[in-house]
Amino acid sequence: MTHLPKPVLTLISLLFFSLVSLPAFSQDEENPDEEEEEVTQEESGFTDYISMDPAFVTHVGPADTKPTYLKAAVTLRARSASTRPALETHMPRLRHELVMLFGEQTDTERLTSMEGQQALREEAKRRINAVLEEQQTGESIAGVLFTEFVVQK
Repeated sequence: MTHLPKPVLTLISLLFFSLVSLPAFSQDEENPDEEEEEVTQEESGFTDYISMDPAFVTHVGPADTKPTYLKAAVTLRARSASTRPALETHMPRLRHELVMLFGEQTDTERLTSMEGQQALREEAKRRINAVLEEQQTGESIAGVLFTEFVVQK
């Protein structure tokens, strides 16, 4: 093992720390603010809650059994202020998608479990985002919340 003179070690240390602390340069110097703007919107913590009023009430469960009803009050969570107008424009279609989804539910035991409700929320989100994509809105929702969820057997 060779020992380097103290001035050489100091020089190497200074060089190393100056390289580590240099800011990273963007490859796209033409629009440096564009990427910064996207990050700012995502990191801003903006959340908009859009209620789908009135609450949904529909028959669930197998067709050959005693009627079971589901009442679900739904609120959509958006991360951008531009999402609300797109949702309001397509609200009739979005409500239709959720009525169809809720009516497809045949396992009432699963509906009353946390796992079943979570799966239903995820499917609702997927369907709503599919409609927004199909309509070429450029928008999407971040989540579906059930603010009221009742299964009456």
